[in-house]
Formats: sequence, C-alpha cells, structure tokens
Amino acid sequence: MSDAKPNTEEILHRLSDVLDILKRISEDLQDISESLKTTKLTKAPTTTTIAEPPTQVARTTRKGVEDIKMMFTKELEAMLIFEEKEDFIKVKPRQYLGSDNFSKIASTIREAGGEYISAGKDSHFRIPK
Repeated sequence: MSDAKPNTEEILHRLSDVLDILKRISEDLQDISESLKTTKLTKAPTTTTIAEPPTQVARTTRKGVEDIKMMFTKELEAMLIFEEKEDFIKVKPRQYLGSDNFSKIASTIREAGGEYISAGKDSHFRIPK
C-alpha cells in the first residue's frame, strides 16, 4: 500500500458511490416499512408443530461456489473472490467495484437470498447454502 493520499475528485467519487448505496438502502427500508404497515398481524396459533428433519432432497439443493459463480457475467466474476464456508458462500471483491458494479453484484446476491456484510476491509457478501 502506498502512502499517497487520494485526491479530492477521487474522494468525491467515493462519497457519491456511498450516497447511491445509502439511497438504495433507504428506498428498500421505506418499501419494507410500507409493506409492514399494510400487512395485518394476526395472533399466531398456539398449537406446536414439530419440524421434520432435512431430507436428502434438501441436501442436494445446497448452493456451491460454482452455482454462485454461474449467476454472474464473466466480467463481474473476475472482480470477485468466492470462498466456501460451512454454512454460507463468502463473496469478496478483488478490487474497488464502483457503484454500478456493486449494484449489479448486490442485486444478484439478494436474488440468491444473500446479504452484504459491512465490516470495513473485511466487507463481503454472504449467501446461505
């Protein structure tokens, strides 16, 4: 890593990217809020149900790294590192993605049931298996 400080234009570009992401998050939260307001909450039944253990069919539908890689274009896939963990697939950027690529990747991850984990330098996407 170099000690060179980013210039003003680069900082403004990065702030613009962050603002775009925050705007999308705000819109998602507003949609969720409106959805919850329109949903009638009903009292849950007091009967207890016992869940059946997972079947062999459920095990074969688990996602693997190759399944996740196929969801991306070659260009986007080349920007990402895929790591298989016990219960999830960790997808981490190799480089700065920019707002457009981040948005495309985040959308694909959400479609797969995943989420973005903001953790500074260890920020990544996580997709449950």
